[in-house]
Amino acid sequence: MADNRYSVDYARLGTSKCKKCKQGIAKKEPRIAKLVTNPFSEDGGDMKQYHHVKCMFEALLRARPTTKKIDDPEDLEGFDVMEEEDKKTIKELIADLALKTKNKVATPSKKKTVQATLSASGHVVSPSKKVPTPSASNSDLPSTSTSTSVSSATTDISHSDNSFREFRKLCARIADQSAYLAKTREVETFIKKGSSGDGFQGDTYLLLKLLLPGVVKRVYNINSKQLVKVFSQIFGANLEEMVTDLDQGDVAETVQKFFSESAVFPPAKKSTLSIHEVDDFLEGMAALTKETDQQRHLTGIAKRCTANDLKMVVRLIKHDLRINSGAKHILEALDPNAYEAFQASRNLRDVVDRVNKNKEAADGRPGMSKKLSVRATLMTPVLPMLAEACKSVDMAMRKCPNGMFAEIKYDGERVQIHKQGDTFQYFSRSLKPVLPHKVVHIKDYLPKACPHGNSIILDSEILMVDKTGKILPFGTLGIHKKNAFSDANVCLFIFDCLHFNGENLMDRPMKERRKILEQNLTPVKNRIMLSESKDISVASDLSSLIMSVIREGLEGLVLKDKMSVYEPGKRHWLKVKKDYLAEGAMADTADLIVLGAYYGTGSKGGIMSTFLMGVHDPATDRFLTVTKCTGLDDQTLNQLNRDLAVDKISKDSAKVPSWLHVSRGLVPDFVVKDPKKAPVWEIMGAEFTQSDNHTAGGISIRFPRVSRFRDDKDWKTANNLERLKALSKKSKETSDIPDLISKKTASPAKISAQMHKRSKPASDVEEDEDYEGDTDEEVDEERKPSPAKKMKIDNGDGTSSAKGKPACKYGAQCYQTNPRHKTKYSHPAGSNGSPSKTVSPSKTQAASPSKPASIAPTSTVKPSMHSPAKGLANIFSGLSVYLPKTIADYYKLKRYVVAYDGDVLTDFNKANATHFVVDVNAEEKEATPPGKIGVTPAWIWECVKQKRILPASKFAPK
Repeated sequence: MADNRYSVDYARLGTSKCKKCKQGIAKKEPRIAKLVTNPFSEDGGDMKQYHHVKCMFEALLRARPTTKKIDDPEDLEGFDVMEEEDKKTIKELIADLALKTKNKVATPSKKKTVQATLSASGHVVSPSKKVPTPSASNSDLPSTSTSTSVSSATTDISHSDNSFREFRKLCARIADQSAYLAKTREVETFIKKGSSGDGFQGDTYLLLKLLLPGVVKRVYNINSKQLVKVFSQIFGANLEEMVTDLDQGDVAETVQKFFSESAVFPPAKKSTLSIHEVDDFLEGMAALTKETDQQRHLTGIAKRCTANDLKMVVRLIKHDLRINSGAKHILEALDPNAYEAFQASRNLRDVVDRVNKNKEAADGRPGMSKKLSVRATLMTPVLPMLAEACKSVDMAMRKCPNGMFAEIKYDGERVQIHKQGDTFQYFSRSLKPVLPHKVVHIKDYLPKACPHGNSIILDSEILMVDKTGKILPFGTLGIHKKNAFSDANVCLFIFDCLHFNGENLMDRPMKERRKILEQNLTPVKNRIMLSESKDISVASDLSSLIMSVIREGLEGLVLKDKMSVYEPGKRHWLKVKKDYLAEGAMADTADLIVLGAYYGTGSKGGIMSTFLMGVHDPATDRFLTVTKCTGLDDQTLNQLNRDLAVDKISKDSAKVPSWLHVSRGLVPDFVVKDPKKAPVWEIMGAEFTQSDNHTAGGISIRFPRVSRFRDDKDWKTANNLERLKALSKKSKETSDIPDLISKKTASPAKISAQMHKRSKPASDVEEDEDYEGDTDEEVDEERKPSPAKKMKIDNGDGTSSAKGKPACKYGAQCYQTNPRHKTKYSHPAGSNGSPSKTVSPSKTQAASPSKPASIAPTSTVKPSMHSPAKGLANIFSGLSVYLPKTIADYYKLKRYVVAYDGDVLTDFNKANATHFVVDVNAEEKEATPPGKIGVTPAWIWECVKQKRILPASKFAPK
């Protein structure tokens, strides 16, 4: 490896990024480069790691004593040509580094304490702890370590329950189970009975810790390609062959395969490792950053591994055991409340110890074990409570029957603040420490704003605000963007309190927590503020507030039931954003061209699953990037991998074709062969944003998703750069709010009462279906089953007991397939139920298929209003109808086709449609594909009116 050499110069283009703070280095700003060996170079060439000048010296301060440092200006190549002012700054930093390094050797204990406090997992790690340097000998792999759990002192480390082989077998059994409850039972059985069935004699804490590598997380400073490179040298294998195999998406499988085939470095015949030895190895691995040290360390463990052992070790390094089981399903095997307790404290050691103490106190008596309490711990981050997407006012009023607090959804960065006396800790949404420059002011102003708060945990958002109090856009908190807004301040907006002066507030209702905040917090203008909140109990007030927020260009609202408690990790708040409302009718969209693709990971490994989207620039005749999209289903991905014509370039910027302008960090694994023959997709997102990573004038799309495939468009008719800029500008302007938002709804109390007295109209059921599904970019795996599901009684024939259930107004002819609906309402045969007397005229009118006369031909008479109590005929039985979303009254048409036993297909599967509805009012009419029956919307209305299928030829589009 090359000696550590340093050079200094001025940034020429402003495109390089600092290795330490990850922020960009501005053009003409001084920077220091550290010359290191390029891990991806076959000939051992060098690469430069750029740093801001101050960041470089901060990094050197924390470096090992053996690391070559900058002791003199002569150690910096290019120092002589620097300006005098910059020379002076660098000399001062060199002198300061020498002084601090000298003092650091004398007093290492203070550093150790700070790092232990910042541990997000509750696991104490000392940076100054001496990590054993592994060598080729087996004796260099320690059998015990200070990193091992305390319970190992009373556990026989050599017992089979502590063997790594039994751990692998348990992971295999968990992976084989498809049901989450069955996965939990596998873990529960093992920690009760052990491998022999006579009782578990292993280390419970360490077992659970290794089963949750992505939750109790360590950072190993090595990626998949680096692992392949290191193991190719250990095994004496061909690097290119291993990299090719890596394209299948699973580095652990690649390592296992080549380890099994290695003649130079054969695997062990029998597994002798314990989970304690593996944990010690991982602890040492996390402390290494040099490739040579990592290779020695991996060689030491590999000598004692079978092929299956090493495969699992690599899975632990990659934080993915491939058992398809999260923390909830693992921890509930320990105790029914263990997961909730862990969510609140993030301290696995504390949770395991408390469960064991409760079991000891119960003395083996069934039902006498004390319930595990859920509590937050100061200086240990709490998993934040989240919000699900709210798609209408009706949904909000149902979810918050006690009334709600409507708070402005700030477009900043979420921060959890822990204060104990004069000590502060700040944690991000992902529970990592927040960069100091973002929160450095808080310790000065929070004591002024909350003088009586000695020990507190606050949930908040940090934003940049100018001197007038105006909130600046998302992304301005970066250290260089922040410098660009010299007249702006970082402001903390506090919206919840979890702990106050020794008292846990998480189980208090929202209205009490809000009151405590208001009583104890005095805002400091543009520094510490209480989030803006409005008490809402009437739907019309919520509608008006939503319209006001959208028109002002704010991100949205967060709605919280007044009586709700703080539930870490649960998605029980509601968020209202314009792209959630009216089924995405208000979201920003663009027709973009598929330019390239990336390999997926996990179950999508080895196939293209993420796609690079862009536009054409007529001025330069090049294609520019806008965003990356994922989220397509398996069937669609398989078809795209089969049909999409691409060239593999393996993220090599030298192989990027001349027609594509893409940033170096976004170079894909594949590019399309001919962008002028590439498919066009409609991409929907929350909003257009500015991004330095993309080349289409810096325009990108926030939270992008594919809404449909535009088979009717090509590269010429898709949005080009000029059109994209116009769309981005237009999206910032005020738009009309759909009627869905502003319609009248009953008060929360009435809605709550009516939900138990009457069955719901079709529109309400549809919203419930939306609620049951995943509603955001993050999946909430901890959502509990509804009370209706818990009350389900199995009759042995796949049906549920109808005793005590209200009758569905559609009776036995109900068309709903939602299990939640079928569980809640009975469907007696020979009866269609009866409509509730409490159904208001407005609800009745909403269910009507009537529509404005201007939408359909004047000769078409809309179906008259009929009572659902009379039942619905199976008019469209056996038909699959494709409805374009651009068509007027799309949702009404969809509801009626489904209600009368038909299927409505989307853009993704419209090839299977029997009938193709054409939007006659569209500027560019979509042609009916060959073999499909083309009709106008009037055909659906007439069929419903006459309650029979009419000849499609009379309604053929012209």
